[in-house]
Amino acid sequence: MESLKLILSNILYFAPSWVFASLNIMTGTWVLYLPHIKNKFSLDDGQIGIALFCLAFGLLTSIPFIPILNRIFGVGRATKYGIILFALSFNLPLLAPNYLMLCISLFLTGIFSGFTDISMNALVSTIEKKNDAHFMSAAHGFFSLGGFIGAGAGSFLMGIILNPFYHMLSVSIFIVLTNLYLSKYYHTLKEIPTITNKTENKFKSIRPLFGLAVVAFIIMFNEGAVEHWSNLFLFEKVQLSENQAGLGFIAFSLCMTIGRFLGDGISKKIGPTNIILGACMIAFVGYLGILTSSLILSVAGFGILGLGLSVIIPELFRLAGNTDGVAPSVGISLVSGIGFAGFLFGPVCLGFISDWADLTYSFGLLAISLVLVLGMTFFGLRRIYRLK
Repeated sequence: MESLKLILSNILYFAPSWVFASLNIMTGTWVLYLPHIKNKFSLDDGQIGIALFCLAFGLLTSIPFIPILNRIFGVGRATKYGIILFALSFNLPLLAPNYLMLCISLFLTGIFSGFTDISMNALVSTIEKKNDAHFMSAAHGFFSLGGFIGAGAGSFLMGIILNPFYHMLSVSIFIVLTNLYLSKYYHTLKEIPTITNKTENKFKSIRPLFGLAVVAFIIMFNEGAVEHWSNLFLFEKVQLSENQAGLGFIAFSLCMTIGRFLGDGISKKIGPTNIILGACMIAFVGYLGILTSSLILSVAGFGILGLGLSVIIPELFRLAGNTDGVAPSVGISLVSGIGFAGFLFGPVCLGFISDWADLTYSFGLLAISLVLVLGMTFFGLRRIYRLK
């Protein structure tokens, strides 16, 4: 909890953490309207998956350019520009008059999503290095807190602001104004120059990142799938109303927030390998609860799942940002970019799988993917961490 105290007591650390929260406030609000989008265009799960693929494709398109933009603007300004453009672009899907325009608008949103995600992680890594601070996990806790705020407040506001576009517009205006104010505390920051040995094999320098990237992809694949499909799972399988279907994501985000605020201290005590192994086992138990399709057990399962997944990604990003001989934005671009691609491809794949089978089968496959992470961590990732 020391990192949380640091963020709440010093606006220099709160300002970039608020970007994390802002990103997921927008996403958490958007997912509430997936049932609305599905009904508006009479889409099946496969078509929803294709639309969400456009979001993922936009992210992938942006990845090669983000380190370049970070060098041009600096990680501070890049983060500010990214979150403002992202907040504004997320209004477009709700304005789309047809399915094609929905896909195009999601592609554009995906570009700004990737730009913001990688830039903000590089910003936190830079601040950690400059100030010898330790708040990456807590910053990701704010990302989860943002999802809780977006889904929780959004579920309440849906009954007050009846027009989905006006609801999303009001949220985006709030996000733009707050980040414009807070960005003055970090917008001049640039990455610390990285000292490299010109005779050193560059692939050897980045090789440890690939193991981290694969684990990040699988874990964020799960996070994205849950964020976008938890509502529809409770709506279709547990028979909750549209307003109540957000309970699963609210529980998931709240428990993930708590886990990430505690993550820095736990990591120091038991080490990264043990925390990943334990977290995967907790998350697997969460899936068992979800798959019962019982109201209480399923909602509790989403909470347990969030607690389990919470501590893995921040540790991976911190390691990526501190890889010897690699600039933070480059290391984080690789791990965060591939990981965030998983975050966006997760909903896509679940859409196709549930269209072929059903959502219960899809969530069962997500549980199996955690077993794969357990094996990779136990037999392979421990060696990568020892290199650090």
